Amino acid sequence: MAKLFDCITEELQDFIVAQHLFFVGSAPLSPTGHINLSPKGLDCFRIFSPNRVGYVDLTGNANETSAHLEENGRITFMFCAFEEPPCILRLYGQGSTILPSSPDWNSLYSQFLPIPGTRQIIVADIEKIQISCGFGVPLYEYRGQRQTLLNWANKKGEEGVREYQQQKNLVSIDGLPTPLSKLT
Repeated sequence: MAKLFDCITEELQDFIVAQHLFFVGSAPLSPTGHINLSPKGLDCFRIFSPNRVGYVDLTGNANETSAHLEENGRITFMFCAFEEPPCILRLYGQGSTILPSSPDWNSLYSQFLPIPGTRQIIVADIEKIQISCGFGVPLYEYRGQRQTLLNWANKKGEEGVREYQQQKNLVSIDGLPTPLSKLT
């Protein structure tokens, strides 16, 4: 049976912090637009308060979450226990994109370890939290984080990463602009 919460309790926070992987879901308003679901790792998630969270978003081949947040703000985070005890936790909220040029950047980014290839910070005000059994989630053994994205960003360098963002991260696959498009 699912349980609902209005804020992240200490017990829920402990569960979130213990996970090595989370998923971010967002969608455009258009019924024909593509729903986005992205896995995230690399210790990039932080809980700022019982109703505010955020993660460092790394440069990738798309920028869907940022475009969807720019359009409508809706965001969902999902954490699954791949070890015992089983549990699925979802955070539902309204999000926004914080770019390095934002006045809030330094205060937020200082709460994370520096990660090569950082593009932006996604911040969300959480309105509802749901936990459910997770009985259908398989058991997996954690072996570590992949270094591929970090190695790619280090090889490209800061300027190379910025050039890549300008080529690949200005619009979503549905043509929605991202906040990065306003910087060009």
